[in-house]
Amino acid sequence: MAVKSSARLARLAADIPTVKPKKLSAVPTSRSENDDTKFDRLVYERVRLGIMSALAVRTALTFSELKALFDVSDGNLSAHARKLEDAQYLTSTKSFEDRRPKTVYRLTALGKNALNRYLDHVEAVIKATRHS
Repeated sequence: MAVKSSARLARLAADIPTVKPKKLSAVPTSRSENDDTKFDRLVYERVRLGIMSALAVRTALTFSELKALFDVSDGNLSAHARKLEDAQYLTSTKSFEDRRPKTVYRLTALGKNALNRYLDHVEAVIKATRHS
C-alpha cells in the first residue's frame, strides 16, 4: 500500500509546476540598514505576524485582547510577545486594574519597519509567482 501511495504522490508532484524561489536568509540579531532586503524569520511565524499586524492597525492591545483574537494559550502568547519585545518590535506596559494584572502592547517604529519589510517581501514573492 505504501508503494502505491508513494507512486501516486510522485505522479501528483510531477504535475506541479516548479518555481525557483529566491534564497531566503534570516535577519541577524544586530539590525542595520543593510537588513532591509533580508527575510525576517521572526515576523514569519503565524502568531507573531498576527500580533504585529493587529498592532499596526490599533494603537495598543491588551494581553487579553490578543489572546482572544488569536485563540492561543497564555504561555504561547507570552512566549511570542517576549520574542518580539526582545527584538524591540513591540513594547509592553504592565499595570494592575481592579487588582488584576494588565499588560498593554504597542508596536514600535522598528517593529512597524520590520512588518513592512516582511509584507514587501511577501508581495514580491506573490508577484514573481503570478508572472511565472
